[in-house]
Amino acid sequence: MQDTQTLDRLFAFLRAGVTPWHAVAEAARWLEEAGYTRLEESDYWNLAPGGRYYVTRNGSSIAAWRVPEHGIGGWRMSISHSDNPGWRLKPAKSTVAGCERLPVEGYGGMIMPTWLDRPLGVAGRVLVRTGDGLDTRLVDIHRPVAVIPSLCIHFDRSCNSGHTYNAQVDMQPLYGPEGCKSIQALVAEALNLSESDMVESELLLTTLQEPVRTGPDGEYYLSPRIDDLGCAASTLMGFLDADAGCDSACAPVWAMLDNEEVGSSTRQGAQSTFVRDLFDRILDAIPHSGQGMARALANSFCLSADNAHATHPNFPEKSDPASPVRLGGGVVVKYNATQKYSTTAYSGAVFGEICRMAEVPVQRFANRADVPGGSTLGNLQANTVPVPTVDIGLPQLAMHSAVETAACADADAMRRAVAAFYRAHIRVLGDGRCTLEQTARTE
Repeated sequence: MQDTQTLDRLFAFLRAGVTPWHAVAEAARWLEEAGYTRLEESDYWNLAPGGRYYVTRNGSSIAAWRVPEHGIGGWRMSISHSDNPGWRLKPAKSTVAGCERLPVEGYGGMIMPTWLDRPLGVAGRVLVRTGDGLDTRLVDIHRPVAVIPSLCIHFDRSCNSGHTYNAQVDMQPLYGPEGCKSIQALVAEALNLSESDMVESELLLTTLQEPVRTGPDGEYYLSPRIDDLGCAASTLMGFLDADAGCDSACAPVWAMLDNEEVGSSTRQGAQSTFVRDLFDRILDAIPHSGQGMARALANSFCLSADNAHATHPNFPEKSDPASPVRLGGGVVVKYNATQKYSTTAYSGAVFGEICRMAEVPVQRFANRADVPGGSTLGNLQANTVPVPTVDIGLPQLAMHSAVETAACADADAMRRAVAAFYRAHIRVLGDGRCTLEQTARTE
């Protein structure tokens, strides 16, 4: 696959994934086009050797897998997340100075001023009343319906020398004039429903900017939600590209989980039992020995894919000068002494060798010793799925901004690295010892 094809697919995913529920729906569409069958957690599972399946939880997390033709000797898994920092609508109304506002609450740690003075849409999910009970509908009002207006400089002369943003005061969106059509009515129109049919909803403000390439030859791209849909899309591409030639003794698994930006402690987050429940049910549906799960976990490996900080050209002093990360330099392997990242010498070496054999460029990231870093999925997922894990990501700038920046070449590097990972034959010989063979190379 050429770089432009990777970008076309990535941009399509970024456009579609305006909320975690929409990102999961888009991933499900890709999987079904590739021959995967949807299962429900509430149903009995009959899994066939060679079968391809996926399941969702809360509509905002998803996991897909392929069943080996023979017994499961381990798991090859990549995980990413579906959510991003932003503004979520409250079930309330606010009228001030003849204006209707949309009361919002912040979700995750965002760069607040990047949301100011830009056209905003509304998207999310709605629980609707049906003849049988309740059903979930996704809605995306992909046009300007709100704005968060700045306070003019005449009323805040210090705005360019530092301003502390108060989410309750500075960041409440202007919706329309007093007495205008409600947002609930607008959502009902978009869904072709009566307002009385809508029982509950979860709605988010969305940025409307399209993904665009920038630079003299389009080397970079700008888009909302690069963290972490950039990793989600590129790892899913690698998972699907490696459909043929995977390690026949290990079950390949791809997952995109929700709520990483707020700690992953929900039933659909990385700290939940979602992935472990999946493993248990797969083994229950396939004959295995009493020690099957323990042996499979011991012969498993996980990629925790969440974006990484590139060295900022305007603020290079914010990065560790001994660990520079550049846009376009390849997949980033992340290290942290306090284990906020789960990379160890062993997991880093295994992934590094896979990338070396596949000729995929790799960079190493570590925070400055005086700057604490954030955490991600890998170390949290290990609470229920304790397997060797390497934290990786795409280098980017403006992380947690309404619009972020990354390099086009790195998305294709991630796709190729993940495809090579799924095709690799890793055989654990003992604690810290393995054999490693790359049997097929990605294009």
